[in-house]
Amino acid sequence: MAPEKTPAGELCSVPALLARNARVHGASTAYREKEFGIWQSWTWIAAAEEIRAMALGFLALGLERGDFVAIIGRNRPAHYWSMIAAQMCGAIPVPLYQDAAADEMAYVLEHCGARFVVCGDQEQVDKVLEVHDRAPAIEQVLYNDKRGLRKYDHTNLNWLHDIQAEGRAAHTRLETELDARIAELTYDHTCVMLYTSGTTGKPKGVVLSNRNIIETAKASSAFDHLTDKDEVLAYLPMAWVGDFIFSIGQAMWTGFCVNCPESAETMMTDLREIGPTYYFAPPRVFEGQLTNVMIRMEDAGRFKKRLFDHYMAVARRVGPDILDGKPVSGMDRFRYWLGDKFVYGPLKNTLGFSNVRVGYTAGEAIGPEIFDFYRSLGINLKQLYGQTEAGVFITQQPDGQVRSDTVGVPSPGVEVRIADNGEVFYRSPGVFVEYYKNPESTASTKDAEGWVATGDAGFFEEGTGHLRIIDRAKDVGKMADGSLFAPKYVENKLKFYPDILEAVVFGSGRDTCTAFINIDLTAVGNWAERNNIAYASYQELAGHPRVLDTIQSHIEEVNRSVAEDPMLSGCQVHRFLILHKELDADDGELTRTRKVRRNIIAEKFDDLINALYNGSETVFTETEVTYEDGRKGSIKATLTIRDAAVSEPQHKRMAAE
Repeated sequence: MAPEKTPAGELCSVPALLARNARVHGASTAYREKEFGIWQSWTWIAAAEEIRAMALGFLALGLERGDFVAIIGRNRPAHYWSMIAAQMCGAIPVPLYQDAAADEMAYVLEHCGARFVVCGDQEQVDKVLEVHDRAPAIEQVLYNDKRGLRKYDHTNLNWLHDIQAEGRAAHTRLETELDARIAELTYDHTCVMLYTSGTTGKPKGVVLSNRNIIETAKASSAFDHLTDKDEVLAYLPMAWVGDFIFSIGQAMWTGFCVNCPESAETMMTDLREIGPTYYFAPPRVFEGQLTNVMIRMEDAGRFKKRLFDHYMAVARRVGPDILDGKPVSGMDRFRYWLGDKFVYGPLKNTLGFSNVRVGYTAGEAIGPEIFDFYRSLGINLKQLYGQTEAGVFITQQPDGQVRSDTVGVPSPGVEVRIADNGEVFYRSPGVFVEYYKNPESTASTKDAEGWVATGDAGFFEEGTGHLRIIDRAKDVGKMADGSLFAPKYVENKLKFYPDILEAVVFGSGRDTCTAFINIDLTAVGNWAERNNIAYASYQELAGHPRVLDTIQSHIEEVNRSVAEDPMLSGCQVHRFLILHKELDADDGELTRTRKVRRNIIAEKFDDLINALYNGSETVFTETEVTYEDGRKGSIKATLTIRDAAVSEPQHKRMAAE
């Protein structure tokens, strides 16, 4: 598909949308930030003034067209403003993961050749200074929070507040140049460069144009009827495409308010205080919230626990139908109304979901039981399927057509097709321009007609037109007997249990499936305290016989469920072990978005996989780990391996009958 020219008179850049919002929504709140326990607000007019001052300050420092500006820090208005200010100057913002180690940052900073780096605080400044010799293009380091930075060499180190002051002082000299640069921006100029999570190798720089971001924001906002009256909580990593499309793309298109929490620790409190109407979270966030709910109910008194169990049974039976406007008897509606007064309403308020009109989960498949739990409460949680290379949206679930086993229909303006090998392809106005400095990967991912290979295997359901994703195409395989192997399907079922934080299933090319399990230390630790079981570490708790018994019962229950699926019944877990450490992004086992890096795990824990398949009952292992301060160490453990009962596949059972 040949690129279209920028339509005359269109709002064709984020700075143009900002100017429109200052005119049309000027007095409405654009940003909120909680600091020192107090919410501070900026209207669209005030935000536009702050951003313009920052852009003028960047010009005063010598920011040129086409320069890359790295942004590293937590979600704060000033960090979003720095991205828009960079765009005003004709530069390209490159947000990085704030929890990335210095070495990971060094690769991105060197690869993009960033001249300017905007840091949130002293921690991020220290990491940038540590790797400056490996990213020699860096000329200016700017920081938002100046605590701890007084005695640093400030030759090329500046406080953002000072840069804004300098920009205001130089406005007469520089505003003509800034206006000229803003006027030059078209649909085909680069809006942002976002790096992939690097599941299988080095992260790739995904170049997204103004067309990609604005057309996607426009279509997705119309799909869910988003307006300037909506509220969103910006708490996910700014380096992730989901946060960029919600907190900049859609926020700029619709004019809704972006709220930034004080910290990760206060996020749940801040969520309740804001009560967003539009909410997004990856499955791990919903899993964690559900785990906390279940822990609290285990600690509740007998009457509260019985009340909760009774009304949750009602909710599971009729809640989703009421939410979707389907027929429900008057008596069930009355029972659900009572449940809302006593259980669902207070629970939604505790979670911060009382006002949610549209909620989404994506990034990875969510367990159907988890998904159904939230919808049964009356929360309009839906699934979308997307990628960085698509500007997020590939498919979405329309209201009234929401199911846990599909990811919906193609988003507005998106075409989707399934290749002969089952791989999903798409093309849309959101399709990325290229991978930066990587024409080979660009050519292998996007063809001449604009079709993009997702790397996922899936199929369209007959009749509904909904897309079902089976797994990553590279992870889908065959068992030794030729039956389908799709590990994510089983892993998601296992992670429904509050005790299980992470699961990794093996079995491609083998006779049986086996699994690594990470227990959830919060949930299992709470259980241990209630049962007067003493433990000194994660490792000690993971090896406790009663914990192994509990995990075994969960796996056997999942096996019974998997046995009912004729296509995937061969994926039942025959043997398992509980890992002696949590899988960690710092150890390379997970990406920064907490996706499992299967190849690295299989290579790193090869001895454990061999033990699962050679009949061993225990296995001794030693593993290198990375501590929070970057030091390396090792932990040793002798792990117990358990067998799990498997169930006869339903289709075989029915055939025998």
